[in-house]
Amino acid sequence: MSITEPHIEDYLEKMTTPESEVLRFITRQTHLHQVYPRMISGSVQGKFLEMISRMIRPERILEIGTFTAYSTVCLSKGLLPHGTITTIEINPELEESILQHIEKAGIKEKVRLMIGDATQIISEMNESFDLVFIDADKEQYTEYFRAVLPAVRSGGFILADNVLWGGKVIDPEAKQDKETRGIIEFNEYIRSCQSVEVVILPLRDGISMIRKL
Repeated sequence: MSITEPHIEDYLEKMTTPESEVLRFITRQTHLHQVYPRMISGSVQGKFLEMISRMIRPERILEIGTFTAYSTVCLSKGLLPHGTITTIEINPELEESILQHIEKAGIKEKVRLMIGDATQIISEMNESFDLVFIDADKEQYTEYFRAVLPAVRSGGFILADNVLWGGKVIDPEAKQDKETRGIIEFNEYIRSCQSVEVVILPLRDGISMIRKL
């Protein structure tokens, strides 16, 4: 999903550093075996996630919504040598593909995959994170944020995908859709949250960059 005009999207992809062999493999496998392959981050957003991770140099990353581990691989690029990424996926049918992809990427020892409901899993964690990426059930975005914010260190970052939701966030008729309402409520909640600052980037389907104060 993208709010960018197709010809601009093509140009962005052309001007962005190409995917690695591993990411091309994940992209191919995702399109071959998944019903909604567009859920994958893709080359432009994937490179953005990698760049952010490399700038932050996190020790601990939390990812909410693994899908086929494309974004997991991208985020892992900035980890400190001893760093780890915890990634949570609710769909157990994706586990085999995820494990295959992180092994092929050579990051098996850095990744902890957890299958289940993210809000419940986060509530049982006792650790802090430098960087969080949210890309899961849109209806629960606010709940994910509330659950994870206490675990983010001061000065840490949360990235949230799909916050423009194909432009539906400014379409009055689309507000009847549960996922659209979930995104709108999330955006408004973040804007009013006194413990963070936020900017929305119109990249692909919109990414919120949130910094905990």
